[in-house]
Amino acid sequence: MTDNLVDPLSSLVEKKVVVVYTPRRQRNRFPENCVEVKENIAEAIEAADPAAHRYPAIVYGPSRSSEGVRLYYLVEWLEDR
Repeated sequence: MTDNLVDPLSSLVEKKVVVVYTPRRQRNRFPENCVEVKENIAEAIEAADPAAHRYPAIVYGPSRSSEGVRLYYLVEWLEDR
């Protein structure tokens, strides 16, 4: 699955399907505790709950920030497809 990797020589940062908890969808990076990894797009869409601020997305991550926090970076919101 090297096509899902940011750096094909490393398996540290991968493209993943997730559900993100966020009060506002303007952000493009999320701490690990706000991200729930899912097996596939259908599962992420099923687990989403906009009323509870949980949105399906594709992200890259996790990646360590300079502060040591593991972050996921937004690729796209699945609802916007």
